[in-house]
Amino acid sequence: MISDIKKEQAAKLFEGAQDFLPILGTDHIELYVGNSRQAAHYYQTAFGFQPLAYSGLATGQKDRESYVLVQDKIRLVLSSPLSPGTDMGRHIDQHGDGVKVVAMWVEDAEQAFQETIKRGAQAYMQPTVKEDEHGRVKLSGIHTYGETVHVFVERKEYEGVFLPGYVSWNPEYQPSEIGLKYVDHMVGNVELGEMNTWVNFYRDVMGFTQIISFDDKDISTEYTALMSKVMSNGNGRIKFPINEPADGLKKSQIEEYLDFYHGPGVQHIAVTTNNIVETVTELKNRGVEFLRVPTTYYDTLIERVGEIDEDIDSLKNLGILVDRDDEGYLLQIFTKPIEPRPTMFFEIIQRKGATSFGKGNFKALFEAIEREQELRGTL
Repeated sequence: MISDIKKEQAAKLFEGAQDFLPILGTDHIELYVGNSRQAAHYYQTAFGFQPLAYSGLATGQKDRESYVLVQDKIRLVLSSPLSPGTDMGRHIDQHGDGVKVVAMWVEDAEQAFQETIKRGAQAYMQPTVKEDEHGRVKLSGIHTYGETVHVFVERKEYEGVFLPGYVSWNPEYQPSEIGLKYVDHMVGNVELGEMNTWVNFYRDVMGFTQIISFDDKDISTEYTALMSKVMSNGNGRIKFPINEPADGLKKSQIEEYLDFYHGPGVQHIAVTTNNIVETVTELKNRGVEFLRVPTTYYDTLIERVGEIDEDIDSLKNLGILVDRDDEGYLLQIFTKPIEPRPTMFFEIIQRKGATSFGKGNFKALFEAIEREQELRGTL
């Protein structure tokens, strides 16, 4: 069953209630990767991210090297260890390249820490102040599913390029941006039976509200199924769908992820654009590969979603999917996994009023994923 809570209904849930964890937005996403320098080159070249900051041997950082990339409101931090036997290295060995830190921009990192800890969060980073000539930043952090962590970043007294310990990074090689704007949502995969555990965590510990739920009748094909619930913070700027596998005839994409990531983690990052046709065209020109649905998907597109502004042939040529809800429609497309392991990928999404997550595309999308699984021999 699916239950949609519209904008006005969601507002009523928070009306009159104090948001004990006000979040201003996504501050940054840090990935632990095997080679941060090469990864930075990839994200610059393929996704149009711009160089922002660097930390490593040249800045006195002896244990890791990090590159910070930016595109509009999206900041990625790519970090690699500089010696063997580190926890970062162990993380990469176990999980492959993947998201370690989902950092949230807050007004008060100390308060965010105390409010979540007293509600049952496990501490990852005690409130810490870092300073340099550009000011001070306060950081704190808590654990969430798997080895993923949330770091709270308070930067109102800081005017530096990123964080203390980082310097500006301005290489000659700077490919152009491709129109990515901000993080729309980030999806976490957890084990069978654990979805509600983490739904309750985000509700009770972080004050989030469930805005949508999907069960195996909504998200299933002939062979596989999964269940998902979407959690959102008070102002709607942070959305975390939580997925778990459901019983099916064959191994679902969630089970495949858990097998290769060796535990729960971030499955995909959805990023917005104001012109998905131009963005996806440029991504394909730069070598990014996407999942494809059969061209018959487009034969009845207008009957299913109504009139849209975009040219159907352009969407068909690129493989972009369309879905509509009561608020409008959305356009979306999913990359193939961007790592050697079939784990993390990106979603490119353009919202034209729609606040949902593309339920009408689930069957076609999951069948496309299953075709890729069959090619990998993991279905």
